[in-house]
Amino acid sequence: MFNRQPPRPAELPQTEAAATRQLSLRMRPRRNRADAWTRRLVAENRLSTDDLILPVFSLDGENRREPVASMPGVERLSLDLLVGHVAQAVELGIPAVALFPVTPNELKTPDGAEAANPDNLMCRTIRTLKGQFPDLGLIGDVALDPYTSHGHDGLVRDGVILNDETVEVLVAQALAQADAGIDILAPSDMMDGRIGAIRDALDARNHQLVRICSYAAKYASAFYGPFRDALNSGGLLKGDKRTYQMDPANTDEALREVALDLQEGADMVMVKPGMPYLDIVSRVKQTFSVPTFVYQVSGEYAMLKAATANSWLDNDKVVMETLLGFKRAGADAILTYSAIEAAKLLRQMRG
Repeated sequence: MFNRQPPRPAELPQTEAAATRQLSLRMRPRRNRADAWTRRLVAENRLSTDDLILPVFSLDGENRREPVASMPGVERLSLDLLVGHVAQAVELGIPAVALFPVTPNELKTPDGAEAANPDNLMCRTIRTLKGQFPDLGLIGDVALDPYTSHGHDGLVRDGVILNDETVEVLVAQALAQADAGIDILAPSDMMDGRIGAIRDALDARNHQLVRICSYAAKYASAFYGPFRDALNSGGLLKGDKRTYQMDPANTDEALREVALDLQEGADMVMVKPGMPYLDIVSRVKQTFSVPTFVYQVSGEYAMLKAATANSWLDNDKVVMETLLGFKRAGADAILTYSAIEAAKLLRQMRG
């Protein structure tokens, strides 16, 4: 009789079984997850339309619309059509757009001279959109890769990217955009010393209120492929960009880059790409407490769209979850090709 097994819970009297199932817990974290309204009250991070920046691609000509095959839902648009696209973003409350011109190949040269042309496509896009939407923030890319016949962000001599000579061209490019009415210049080239040179030139030209958002931590990433397709520059690139974009293995180096750019006059900083570099976003924000932007780049967007097109993921849910992840990591603003659909989802949630 001493070998008798203890009764299973189902064999216990009802009162004893219930008592056995009740843990003596004063703290039950699940209580704050029990209802949707409670979850909203205790949420540590929130995503809003104010956090979103829409990247757009502009084309020369009229009534031109070119889908980007590797980025479903993204199109290159001539200025007349781009105005309507941007109007949708404005109506949804998106505060800013980032501009990327698609330069015709015949205007691309080894020295990227078209970048500093005051009547180039970028400057015409700035003037058009600022005239239509004076209260919309315009962010202008500063780099030579849309304008060079070799696809690099800088000038090249004997296979070497020339830093100081490139900075001179970047300054001229930045001034052309500032004269056209840009609000924020976003140097994405990763040349040393370009932030200080651009800031000095802007101030000398009486553009003290033009802000600089430095791509301070831009990594040599494989996630940029669809973006280069969008600009028709991917096939032009000779070699790679690892001699000036950052090594994906490094994090401390990103902090040094950010510190230098802030010392030189950057008003905000960018981490690019986004999802694979959330640790960088977090370290930058915690270390410097400055406005920190992140770019959910073309490859991240394409990857999610491919998965949702195959019904492997729920599009609306992964859009919101990834963007909220950037906020949780410390991002103040997010460049994302999903900006319009995210803004619509946020409106539905509020409604």
